[in-house]
Amino acid sequence: MSTTSFAYAGLIGGMSSVFAQQAVPLCQPPTAGEYLLLVVSPTADNQKQLRSALPPELKTINCKYLNETVTRIGGFNKIDDANRWARYVSNIVGLSAIITTRPTTPDVQPPQQGQLQQPQQTVYNPQALGEGYAVLVDYYNRPELVNSVQQVVGGNVGFVSYGQRPYLLAVYTTNQTEAYNTLQKLNNGGFIASIVDSRKVILLRSTVRL
Repeated sequence: MSTTSFAYAGLIGGMSSVFAQQAVPLCQPPTAGEYLLLVVSPTADNQKQLRSALPPELKTINCKYLNETVTRIGGFNKIDDANRWARYVSNIVGLSAIITTRPTTPDVQPPQQGQLQQPQQTVYNPQALGEGYAVLVDYYNRPELVNSVQQVVGGNVGFVSYGQRPYLLAVYTTNQTEAYNTLQKLNNGGFIASIVDSRKVILLRSTVRL
């Protein structure tokens, strides 16, 4: 009976663990003008370590972003503040962080799930980007945004896959300052952009032409 009880308890505990993982909510987007820090923290140990390294005034919540479990840290009104904490998390805790923002006067409406399409039909030769920073732009089924993004960044725009979703690649660089300056320009231009670890980005096409 004792062995059966332990086995039953273990089964219930395993089921509870599965249900707990399934219960992780989707991350809420940033408010207009807010810079959001999303720290990739897939395990309970990652999350515990991160919480112990952060001051209590920083509000955190675990949620799902692009099929990854992350710790959401919001409330940053300046990109420099979000950048500073991203460096802190990377140096002290050893976890990678994503910074995303939302324009204060958005002119792009998010689509329904599954409506994203490629800017053009072509044959791709997928390859992973190297170490550095990638600034990605959600184009929301509006290929005409390619020209607008090109005007903001002053150069060609690529086409990539990140988290199994397509994005425009505004810039790929090893220069952190350049990446954050580009993010700021895109935000000011009304685009929804993110800075991510470029090693997780798959380049589909280096230059997009309409």
